[in-house]
Amino acid sequence: MGVTAVLALAAPGGPDLPAPSAFHLWLESPLVKPLFPVPIFILLAPAFYYLFRGTWRELDVEAQRYRGQTLAQGRWDPRPAVAFVILGLVLTVQEYYGGGQFYQTVIRPFLQDIEKTWAKGFVNMAKYDQLYSYAWWAFARAFGYVCVPLPLWKILFWHDSILDMGFRVRGFFRHAWIYVACLFVVLPAMLAVSRQPDFGTYYPFYKLASRSWADLAMWESMYFVQFLALEIFFRGWLLGALRKTLGSGAIFAMAIPYCMIHYGKPYLEANGAIVAGIFLGSLSMKTRSIYAGFLVHITVALLMDLLSLLHRDALPAQMFAP
Repeated sequence: MGVTAVLALAAPGGPDLPAPSAFHLWLESPLVKPLFPVPIFILLAPAFYYLFRGTWRELDVEAQRYRGQTLAQGRWDPRPAVAFVILGLVLTVQEYYGGGQFYQTVIRPFLQDIEKTWAKGFVNMAKYDQLYSYAWWAFARAFGYVCVPLPLWKILFWHDSILDMGFRVRGFFRHAWIYVACLFVVLPAMLAVSRQPDFGTYYPFYKLASRSWADLAMWESMYFVQFLALEIFFRGWLLGALRKTLGSGAIFAMAIPYCMIHYGKPYLEANGAIVAGIFLGSLSMKTRSIYAGFLVHITVALLMDLLSLLHRDALPAQMFAP
């Protein structure tokens, strides 16, 4: 989603869409597509090293000092083990209970029942069924990414500061230029991707967003909430839990599950998540806040949705759906 989709190239169109270009036919070749991300990674590696080598070194120095003190005191730091177990549990619960299948089998029947009884007039399944499914998806992400790990971590490691897990604003303003620079790099790529044949069929995820400005606003609000929760979880809590022990390695360890939550999406988008995970994780550690990554994510996500609607001439024409 968002940044990771921009880092990927759109796949060829379907039978009802314009014919794919020669480049897309070449890209879809089974001899080309699996290896296509490799040269991209190689080309980006020097830029990443130039931008973040100082941050990576600071993290490694901090981690070496911390591990040395821990070992000298004859202690073992349980933080990485506990963090990885929480990570696995949260992602597994979300996979099985935070998606469309659980909504269809449990949440949707519940909403239908209450619509017929005490919530009649407040719940409108005929009008907002699809939006309710995305509301459940956003709620499951927000709850799992924020309400589970942060309180649990504070109970288990009460000396650790939650504010130090990317919530401080001070570092963001000093490095605000990085956010602007990110947009200058990402926006041209986004404009190029938005011209691909199937871009308009993929975004927005909520297919009734063009019905009214209210529908679009409700969808984008949910979309933004899950992006904020995602940044808190991966670039805030997880990096904050791992950096003292793993140093810069925490960034690359975080990028693995971040990539894996994109499985099921287009192949190149999943590979783009590796790049986005490393970049946004390094940016978070450089600024010591999650806000730059969050702003990049929501800016790209909003513009992709609006561009998709604009290209289809499907921007809302009324404030509220009839």
